[in-house]
This record gives sequence, C-alpha cells and structure tokens, in this order.
Amino acid sequence: MAFRAPVDLDALNALSAGNLVGHLGIVITEAGEDWLRGTMPVEPRTHQPFGLLHGGASVVLAESLGSLAGGLSVIDPERFGVVGLEINANHIRGERTGMVTGTARAVHIGRTTQVWDIRIENARGKPVCVSRLTLAVVPKPAD
Repeated sequence: MAFRAPVDLDALNALSAGNLVGHLGIVITEAGEDWLRGTMPVEPRTHQPFGLLHGGASVVLAESLGSLAGGLSVIDPERFGVVGLEINANHIRGERTGMVTGTARAVHIGRTTQVWDIRIENARGKPVCVSRLTLAVVPKPAD
C-alpha cells in the first residue's frame, strides 16, 4: 500500500491550525510511501494532573496520525474521506518531559474500512503507547 499522492507536510500541518491537534503542539514531521510520523511535546498542556503525559493526549496523537494517513490512502479522495470508528491504546511508559514521536502504519486498507497501528515512542526510542485505529471510509458531503 502506498499513499495515493505525494505527501505535502506543510498542507497537513496547516489543517491543524486552530483545533485540538494544533493546540497540543502536534506536528507532522515525516512521511514514507506508506507511513506517517509526527511529534507532540510532553509539557503542561499535554500532562495529566500528576505531571505525566496524559493518556488522552497520546490517543489524540495516535488518532490524528492514523486519520491523516487514512485520508491519504483513500482510493477516490475526491469523493470519499475517513472517520474514526474505534481506537484503543495501551499506555506502556510514563513521560514527564521531552517529545514523543508517533508513527502510523497501515494494517488494512479496504474499500469501506481501514485499520492502522500507531506506535508512540519517547526520545530514547522506548515505547510509550501502542494504539490501533479503525476508520470508516465514507462519502464526502456534497457542496
């Protein structure tokens, strides 16, 4: 599986302005033929009350990466987009500072559904969270 068109990182990051993704400081940093990578700072805006990276913030990073990658993988992107159906996350390691990096890779790209694995690591390459995202491929609304 490869993305349907070249990945424009600037355009993907522009989609994040003024919404939760941008508020959390998530930046899409790299793309391969079939994977998408992004970072998120571990700081007060992504902490839970005890000073650790909030699990919900990790899930936002995972769903953002998987959904963006899913949109890049839709067979007919003029007519179809993706929406999340289900996401799960296993939180493996706590982080207090630094940057985490997530990488989304396709497990299944179908006509009506997609499944993505997202692995989030700390700066030392140790796993922080592993997530699986299921997307529905749906018609885009008519203008």
